Amino acid sequence: MKDGVNGVALAVFIFFFLAVTVMGFMAARWRKAENENSLDEWGLGGRSFGTWVTWFLLGGDLYTAYTFVAVPAAIYAAGAAGFFAVPYTILIYPLIFTFLPRLWSVSHKHGYVTTSDFVRGRFGSKGLSLAVAVTGILATMPYIALQLVGIQAVLDVMGVGGGENTNWFIKDLPLLIAFGVLAAYTYSSGLRAPALIAFVKDTLIYIVIAVAIIYIPIKLGGFDEIFAKAGEAYGQTNPATGAPRGALVPGDASQWTYATLALGSALALFMYPHSITATLSSKSREVIRRNTTILPLYSLMLGLLALLGFMAIAAGIKVQNGQLAIPQLFETMFPDWFAGVAFAAIGIGALVPAAIMSIAAANLFTRNIYKDFIRPNATPEQETKVSKLVSLLVKVGALAFVLTMDKTVAINFQLLGGIWILQTFPALVGGLFTRWFHRWALLAGWAVGMLYGTMAAYGVASPTQKHFGGSSAEIPGIGEIGYIGLTAFVLNVVVTVVLTFVLRAAKAPDGIDETKPEDYTADAGDAGVQVELPPATAGASH
Repeated sequence: MKDGVNGVALAVFIFFFLAVTVMGFMAARWRKAENENSLDEWGLGGRSFGTWVTWFLLGGDLYTAYTFVAVPAAIYAAGAAGFFAVPYTILIYPLIFTFLPRLWSVSHKHGYVTTSDFVRGRFGSKGLSLAVAVTGILATMPYIALQLVGIQAVLDVMGVGGGENTNWFIKDLPLLIAFGVLAAYTYSSGLRAPALIAFVKDTLIYIVIAVAIIYIPIKLGGFDEIFAKAGEAYGQTNPATGAPRGALVPGDASQWTYATLALGSALALFMYPHSITATLSSKSREVIRRNTTILPLYSLMLGLLALLGFMAIAAGIKVQNGQLAIPQLFETMFPDWFAGVAFAAIGIGALVPAAIMSIAAANLFTRNIYKDFIRPNATPEQETKVSKLVSLLVKVGALAFVLTMDKTVAINFQLLGGIWILQTFPALVGGLFTRWFHRWALLAGWAVGMLYGTMAAYGVASPTQKHFGGSSAEIPGIGEIGYIGLTAFVLNVVVTVVLTFVLRAAKAPDGIDETKPEDYTADAGDAGVQVELPPATAGASH
């Protein structure tokens, strides 16, 4: 690591940061709406984004700064096991092709802003809707925190903020400034800000990856040399575990872990509120279908990005915190000015998803907690005001999380969030295709999945901590080590199915479904967005 502040890299970083800040505030005037005081406008960009805007927005939303830092960091630390992120982002697109257009259609038809809106409308259950909303908020908070961790990693490598012994305020001041700017333009411009900034973020990332995948191997003697050095490093014993550090190819013992983690992560990705928020901002059903066919281009980028972990080993990068490996690789291998471009790509790659995540969490609170349980007669203007304020509080919470806790804790809570959010799959995706599941059974299944997943994760230890040390544990009845989230999901589904049979046999009261079969294939030109009516009349209006 270079001594002191890398002035050239910092100057380039600040240039791009200021540029996207200006864009963030200008976004309020981009596609300016007649009525800005509604969640459709502030929280969903007026549901007006076309194919390319949606592609950049979803890409900026799903492929975050944490992805940029953590995927190659996992390769750097443990080898090919970190590649699980590549197959799961390939698995996800055929899956979402089947259900995202249906979710867009029914949400467009009824004016749904969140997944909990749909669950409440489909099953007539505010309790189930609340469970989905609370899960979404809990899973999103540590995810936002990790975006700030990504920014902090870049700032550390550039030498900004001083060392570990520096006064905490001076050390964290750059992160506080970045947070303040993010909060300000998100509050002002809503979803339009990250949608506009995503163009810059994704362009920078593609440029950096294209240069890195050619330039760094040339400097290191080619890929043969890179893989040879990586293989040698992975063969060395890890003092903390007494086992080899990693492997170029996952061994037989880790195949269940690899496969279940990839599958479970694929099922969970579009359960996150920010994924759905970006989806519902599209202007038509066809935009969603097109995006499921072109988004895999990001998976190609992710595969190339993962190779940087091997390059960091071959380049002799030594860091205590694996999250610093890739920023340090960039500073070591690139000229200072291009290192600044790479750091800007990571920094802006944190701002875009953090903005979308805070908006998505705020929309869940506003629509499915505040309006459903606190102020049912809230006007659209009041909803928008509350959502703006909550988006600020969510970011403050994430910032406090980063500043007061060890970074490992933030990562482990994000892993726990993935286990949690997967438990909303039966209610959301199941509800898009069938009304057979009983609302009480879905709620019971969710509770069992959440309880098992949390307790199982609590029991996982690592060399550095006693609890929440990972997301894999022994699968009951099979004996193999697998992803806890997928095991919890299977239990969730089993409980849901069994209780549905029981409750239907007992003729337990079912909720009112306010949707119709044709709502799930409706497009933008089909009668427009329905005006939301009071609960007493909503069911009779369709």
